[in-house]
Amino acid sequence: MEKPFPEMKNDLILRAARGENTERVPVWIMRQAGRYLPEFRKVSAEYDFFTICRTPELATKVTIQPIDRYDGLLDAAIIFSDILVVPQALGIEVVMLPGKGPHFPSPIVDPEDMHRRLKEKVDVHEDLQYVFDALTMTRHALNGRVPLIGFAGGPWTLMTYMVEGAEKAKGWIHKHPEESQELLQRITDVIVDYLVGQVRAGAQMLQVFESFGGDLGPHDFDRFSLPYLIQIVERVKYELGSDAVPMTIFAKGSFYALDSLSSIGYDTVSLDWTVDPEDAIEIAQGRVTLQGNLEPSVMLGSDQEIEVETEKMVKRFGSSTRYIANLGHGILPSVRLEAVDVFLRTVHRVGRRSVAEEK
Repeated sequence: MEKPFPEMKNDLILRAARGENTERVPVWIMRQAGRYLPEFRKVSAEYDFFTICRTPELATKVTIQPIDRYDGLLDAAIIFSDILVVPQALGIEVVMLPGKGPHFPSPIVDPEDMHRRLKEKVDVHEDLQYVFDALTMTRHALNGRVPLIGFAGGPWTLMTYMVEGAEKAKGWIHKHPEESQELLQRITDVIVDYLVGQVRAGAQMLQVFESFGGDLGPHDFDRFSLPYLIQIVERVKYELGSDAVPMTIFAKGSFYALDSLSSIGYDTVSLDWTVDPEDAIEIAQGRVTLQGNLEPSVMLGSDQEIEVETEKMVKRFGSSTRYIANLGHGILPSVRLEAVDVFLRTVHRVGRRSVAEEK
């Protein structure tokens, strides 16, 4: 019999995602387990990126590093992994070049290449079991301190990587629209199985990163991104049934789609820093929790500037009880440790007041 997971001591972010009242605004940071942490750099100096991802003990260790360092200040852990494990599971090689990021030595060049090279059937329990093992191990190691977030990339974003960039991906949708939809569907099917598996393994919340959504205009987004994002949320929640967890969509650069994204079944919509909070609140109309959206480079400023800008952000979202504080994208590697502390403490201070004011 499987060992039961520890009882939760802090479920603030889960309640906020479900639209329940919270005593303060919850907060976490995209890429919070990352290169700005000296303890992470120490691990990554010893092991390459995908070795950390594929070794549950290492993935658990780095996932918990920010929770330990900022004890009591972060309201969630996000599993250390990468959106590109899905292309790998489909049979496409991905390497992480130190200081440069992901590289596809042999991207998909055309539909014939896609049909020839992509695996017909992906068994996520065979190809991605290491992520599930890391989630289960991390959930136990967290001991209920904070909820654990799982994630996957959005289909359009993964397709963009797999064909080597936005220009080629956009070429595909105009030259090969039907084959593009076939590729997106095949990616979607793996993502659905993968996210369901993550929840079964211990994830208590899920985020879908459609990071390249902004490369598409509204019309193309509605054809080549939105239908697959809808499938993901509907199929994952259906398959999980009563075990379903809150789900977040982050379509960076796709503010034009906020109305649609607020009505398709996701519990939370994460916003990048180009979005005005008042506009987002007006469009969302309380249908979803909003997450974000501090400009990541603000974190490179002085403590005073971080405090001022964070307070401004929390207060602007404050009229909406459905709010999770975060950055508008991932934290930059050069951010000071003290800057993160200032950001988190400011959200705690201001977020407690703004929720109290609403009651």
